Amino acid sequence: MIYWLSGSLVILVLVTVLLTPESNESPEPGTATSVTNEKDLATDVASSLVQPAYSVSEESHTDGDDKITGYDTKSVGALVEPESASNNISGSQGKETETERNVGGAEALRALLIPDKETTVSRSGSSLAAADITKLNVALGSRFKTGNTLVTFNCIESRARFAMAKAELSGAVETHTAKLRMQGLEQASDVEVALAASDVAKASATVKLSELQIRYCSIKAPWDGRVAKVYIRNHMTVTPGQPMLDLVKSGPLRLKVNVPSRLLSRLKVNSKFEVKIDETGKTYQASVAAINSRVDSVSQTVEIEGLMTQEFPELLAGMSGTAIMPR
Repeated sequence: MIYWLSGSLVILVLVTVLLTPESNESPEPGTATSVTNEKDLATDVASSLVQPAYSVSEESHTDGDDKITGYDTKSVGALVEPESASNNISGSQGKETETERNVGGAEALRALLIPDKETTVSRSGSSLAAADITKLNVALGSRFKTGNTLVTFNCIESRARFAMAKAELSGAVETHTAKLRMQGLEQASDVEVALAASDVAKASATVKLSELQIRYCSIKAPWDGRVAKVYIRNHMTVTPGQPMLDLVKSGPLRLKVNVPSRLLSRLKVNSKFEVKIDETGKTYQASVAAINSRVDSVSQTVEIEGLMTQEFPELLAGMSGTAIMPR
């Protein structure tokens, strides 16, 4: 609109100047000066009207308030600069992300430390009755050795049953021996001898069952390790199948890493890599122990298990870090 108005005004001024009648007589000095001034004025007006739109300042008065609208090349530059700055920031963030993924030409991936073995201890034996805990020998985080007694139950009744079973077995054996002697004297039939032998077998099975129930009177450690969680207390009644302790095996820890499937061609079992643990800030050596047989179709990653080259006392299961896979 501004361009159209400026062009129309220029044309109007030029037409007015050109159509002004010239006198055949020699003009007076004052007249020539006025004509020249009019031409200069027209030229100045035309040049001022054809300036770029962003350099024009418009002032309007509405209800006594001044409203100034202006476009300046400096203002436009100031508006453009933040956008370029944001582009620079996003570009730098992208570079930082790329740096995190590729450290020294290697692939950096998140890793989680897990124990080599872990289990939840519970009172076994569905045929057993509830029992009271007489002694809890471990606490949260305590260490234990293979075969150490972790929990002891009150098993007075089970031991009494075991004594009864042994007595019955002894009596059945004596009866069977007597029947055999009587059979030699032809005073006992073969059926009586067979029944006596059956009583011996039954009593022997009862003794074995009582021995097994007595073994459940205490919980022993399956391997060297530490206690990760305690669910019970002293003098607490525990039912069969109720969880009591979470145990974690001592020794070198394992790592879980989700690796992009494009790295499968370079990763093999026993391949070496490094892992930097966040909690300690140190870098450790590890190797690939197992590779999953299936690739996740959504994330295009495959889960691998790594094994630390040795046991590090400062490392605990559940710590996380960054696994650096060499290219």
